[in-house]
This record gives sequence, C-alpha cells and structure tokens, in this order.
Amino acid sequence: MATEKLSDPSLNPPAPARRRLSAPNVIVLCGTVIALAMASLCALVLYQGRIDALDRARDTSRNLALLAERDIERNFELYELSLQAVVEGVQRADVMALPPRLRSDVLFDRAATARDLGSILVLDANGRIVIDSGSLAPRPGDFSDRPYFTAQRDHPDTGLFISGPYASRLRGGAPSIALSRRLSHPDGSFAGVAMIAINLEYFRNLFAGLSLGPHGAVSLIARDGLMIMRQPFDAKVIGRDISNADTFKRFRTADQGSFGEKSSIDGRRRLYYFRNFPTLPLIIMVAEGEEDIYAAWHRRAIIIGSSMGVLAIGFITLSFVLAAQFRRRMRAESELQLLARTDGLTGLHNRRTLGEILDQEWRRARRTRSLFSLLFVDIDRFKAFNDAYGHQAGDDALAAVARCIGDNIRRPADTAARYGGEEFIVVLPDTSADGAACIAEKIRAAISDLSIEHAGSEFGRVTASIGLASWQPERDDDVSALIRAADEALYDAKASGRNRVMQSSPA
Repeated sequence: MATEKLSDPSLNPPAPARRRLSAPNVIVLCGTVIALAMASLCALVLYQGRIDALDRARDTSRNLALLAERDIERNFELYELSLQAVVEGVQRADVMALPPRLRSDVLFDRAATARDLGSILVLDANGRIVIDSGSLAPRPGDFSDRPYFTAQRDHPDTGLFISGPYASRLRGGAPSIALSRRLSHPDGSFAGVAMIAINLEYFRNLFAGLSLGPHGAVSLIARDGLMIMRQPFDAKVIGRDISNADTFKRFRTADQGSFGEKSSIDGRRRLYYFRNFPTLPLIIMVAEGEEDIYAAWHRRAIIIGSSMGVLAIGFITLSFVLAAQFRRRMRAESELQLLARTDGLTGLHNRRTLGEILDQEWRRARRTRSLFSLLFVDIDRFKAFNDAYGHQAGDDALAAVARCIGDNIRRPADTAARYGGEEFIVVLPDTSADGAACIAEKIRAAISDLSIEHAGSEFGRVTASIGLASWQPERDDDVSALIRAADEALYDAKASGRNRVMQSSPA
C-alpha cells in the first residue's frame, strides 16, 4: 500500500475501507457525468442555434446585396443608353444643325428629368460646356480637371468611365458621380466628352430602404477603393480611399463572399457579404453587426442556459448530498481502523503496521528471489531542535519531514512508517540499491529544501541522514538483519557529517 501526503489519518484509510469510501465518489461522478451530458446537449443545441443565426444573417445580406445590385445595374444601363444616344446624336450633323430647343429634345429625350440625375453635358476638347441639358444656353465652366474628362482624354480606349464622388460646380456642390464617354473626331483625335451626373442621393435613398439592424452597414465602393456611398451616412466617409483596409482587400479576392471582420471606419465587428458587379467597376457590400445577428440568440441562450445550469447544479448538488450521507456512514468505521494502523502525528504507518508490511514483503521477496531495499531516515540533531524551539515546533518538523518522505515514494508497494521518535523507515520492494539511493537522495534533498531553521545544526536548517540497505533474501534470512544493516549505514552517515545518504549491505 502506497503512502503519500498524510497529515490527517482519516484521509488515508486502509485499502478495504478506501474501496468502500469510493462508493460516494461513484455517486458524485455519475451525477456529474449526467449533469455534464445534459449541459453538453444544451450547449450543442445553443451552438447550432448560433450557427443558424449566422447563416440566416448571411442569406439576408446576400439577398439585400442582390436587390441593390440589380437596381443599380438597371439604372446604370438606362443611364448608359441615354449617354450613348447623346454621343451618337452629337456625331450626326443633321442633329447638331437643329435649333437648340429641338436639338435638346432629340439628344436628351426625357432622361434629363429623371429624379436622380444631375446635368447631362457635352464638353469640348478644352473641357467647356457646348451642350447643356439644364439650359439652352450652355452654362460657363471649365471641367478639364475632372477625372471623368481627363480619363477619356488621356486614354482613348477607356469606354464607359464611372468617376469617384465629387461636389458639383453647377448644382451648388451637390455630391455626385459621373458617367462619361469619349467624343472623337473622324480622324480619331479627342473631340470632348459626353457625361451624365448622378446624384449620390439616389444611392443614399436606395440603401436607407434596406433593413440591416441598428448596427448594420451597406456600402457602394469603386474597385479602386473609393467609397461612393455608405449607410449609415457620413459625409466625411464619402470619397475616402479605403484600398488599404483589410476588409477591402478581402473584397478583391473573389467575385463574392462572406467573412467576419472589424470595420476600418467605425471599428465595429460585422459579418460582411460582398459582390463585385459583373458589368460595372463597383463593389456592393452589406454588413450586419454581430450584436444584431446574435441578439435574439443571446436572449434564448441566457434563458435556456440559465435553466439548464440551475438543473445541472441541482442534480450535482443532490449527488453530493447523497454521497455525503454515505460517506459519513462509512467514515466512522474507517477512522477506527486507521487509529490502529497509523501514527497520529505524521499520518504515516505506525510501527505495528510496519511490522506486518515488512513480514509480508520480505516473504514475497524471498519467494520471488527479488531485491528488497530499506531506508532508515533520522532527523539530524532533533533533540537540540526540540530543546531550542519547543515540542510543538518539533511536532511540526516531524510532520513536514513525513510529507517529504511520502511525496517521494510513488509505487503502490512502496511504504513509509514512523519507526519511533525522529526515525522513519521506508520499505522499497523490488528496488535495486541504485534505485533506492536515488529515492533516498530525493528525500534528503526535499527535507533540506524545507529550510526549517535549526540554529543547533551545522547546516543552519533541519536536515536528515539516511541509511540504505539492499538485499536479495535467502530462505533462512531474517528481515531484522536488513534493518540492522540500514541502521549501521545510518550511523555511518551520521559519523560522516550528517545530511547525507550512505549505503550498506548486511553480512
């Protein structure tokens, strides 16, 4: 029987009593396992509910993005057709020869009256207005610095160009974007630009109608990273370059996708869904705040989790109560048995029990012809310690040394006992001299490392000397010879300066 940390004899009953005392532990274990199984099932259901909430949010974001994308594509298709009609009309001499009002009706039809459109202009090669949908007489202005103009002038193959947000000079700074197409002379040289201005209010109204929760966001972004519109609206964000943001970099990795990320604009964590327009250089992004996604789930989780927690705790508590009742009934018997087998101060086996163990292990070693080792441990100058510090301190030191011994014997068959006074014996069946010496050195070092002050010792602290004997018993050998050999080795350790381990083999 192994002896470990033993300060209270009642905590280390004999083997039969320990087997009986294990029954309460089984009751507690079964109750705990059942409660944990119930809690795990609840957690699994809640986890699946969380995943379902995330999937629903992703589907909602996808549907809203598709609706916004189709609305924008349909309107941009109409705007592009109107713009193409202007380009073709300007290139016809008969149209350009018409009176201004009739020419305006032919070129612009009724597109110029659309609610979300600003000006439709034809600019010459110098960026000045030559035809103006907003006035029969072209309004003055130089637009040669606008990106929608310079892109067409400097890159003949641009095709339809969609500009970033800008403040309109003709409409009091109204935020707009422009669609433009190049005008060319018959020889292919640059002749000017036809452009349509689209009020950003169109996108703002469109996005405002999408239900995304109090922390949601929807954005229209150019593929170069310029923010065209964002809901919730913030004028400072419009036109901002977010090409270096982590979220935007994810937008460019695929045609569409979904991911969770923290916003570079307001720092709020959201579930993003994005789509790159197939026919336009634009990206639509719909994002729901994570607190909105999980709001309903959180409420359910709190109710269900709390109920299950109370039930599980109640179940475990009942198991503990039942186990405690059973344990109290068994402990009295166990304590009576322990009183007869253990040393009340150190919790180790007493000398009577040691005799039984020595006899049993010695006969087994003799029968199997296996090695048998024994350690004799004695606290150095213990009488001087008692005289200097008192018997209570001495008792505390004995208990501490006993714990050190117990901590360093681990095998089930290894046993420690108080032999008497400040002396202890450690029985090590099936252990060679080298193995026993290793254990003895660990015990000696552990006792020294306690650093219990001992002014009467040459080491200034409580130490122990250890004698070791190892023997392979023969048929007529007696265990007392091994004890004497260990005692002699202990005497040698004392004589050699104390606080050391000495080995000896009995004759």
